[in-house]
Amino acid sequence: PRVSRDPMEPAHGASPGDGAAELLLRELERQVQDVVRASSWWERRGVDCAILALSLLALPAGFLCLRFHNVLAFATGITILGMCHYTLTVKGSHLATHGALTESKRWGKILMIFFVEVCTAFPAEFGKFNHVNLHHGYTNVVGLGDSSTWKMPCLNRYVYMFLAPLLIPVLTPLVALERLRKEELRVALRTLCFMSLGLYSQYWLFLNVSGFQSPSSALACMLLARSLLAHPYLHVNIFQHIGLPMFSLDKKPRRIHMMSLGVLNLPRQPVLDWAFGHSLISCHVEHHLFPWLSDHMCLKVKPLVSKFLHDKQLPYNEDSYLARFQLFLSHYEEFMVHAPSITELVGLQ
Repeated sequence: PRVSRDPMEPAHGASPGDGAAELLLRELERQVQDVVRASSWWERRGVDCAILALSLLALPAGFLCLRFHNVLAFATGITILGMCHYTLTVKGSHLATHGALTESKRWGKILMIFFVEVCTAFPAEFGKFNHVNLHHGYTNVVGLGDSSTWKMPCLNRYVYMFLAPLLIPVLTPLVALERLRKEELRVALRTLCFMSLGLYSQYWLFLNVSGFQSPSSALACMLLARSLLAHPYLHVNIFQHIGLPMFSLDKKPRRIHMMSLGVLNLPRQPVLDWAFGHSLISCHVEHHLFPWLSDHMCLKVKPLVSKFLHDKQLPYNEDSYLARFQLFLSHYEEFMVHAPSITELVGLQ
């Protein structure tokens, strides 16, 4: 469907309650901006840039570990490469897509192409449009930002939750190639070149640094490293939106209600915090309210946002990973197969 240039435009027939919602959001924005202005560059961007830099610097150690012919070294190497891969492709791509790594538009574009196209093997502009314009602009609006791209109704719950994640490293470049057919030639060629550079570089390093003797063994290790955190990656993407209130385009609530109702935080987990970033795990509500903030700044403003929403008697959704996992297994047909029901928000329209 055609979407507006401004994703947060008022719904037709806005009610007087919309003004109160806008005032609430402005008050929260003012408080958050005060915290941001009082924070150092290290807090605003440096911490996350350092994590990404460390992940790049750790890559040689991962490839070198695979040269040793013992199980412990092999497991260590795959763990390092897998963690670095997800930190660069998930955390790096996510922050770069939102422009949270630098204030420079030029460097922001370069970083987005590097993390999304070279590291992740996916078209940068297409990924940005789907995530920023649709998912963030129309969070949980059916047919636009409702996370339906993660649904595969043809699969049963056990195949989807346990086996399907292993297909993500293979499906990602295949979906990218299908998308490139619809891009203008210049953009398609650029994206194809950067995707090929990223994939071939990793393959070449497995052969020439790790010492694999055959293409098949190198490709198998590429798949293994790229699948290390595939399960939590898929689960996190569905746990934090699907199963929460869904809205229609003509009756969607104002931004502060949309984000407080339709977004959920998971508890902090050291591995996922590092590889995916706080904004995708324990600060997802904060991220959807203030998507330009870095992961570290989302964590810093989390107590403020939580207290504000609770004080104003607005929802602040939180649940454990295990509880969401059990919920999706027991309600898989309802959440992942059937069309979601529209939530009627009495008093908010």
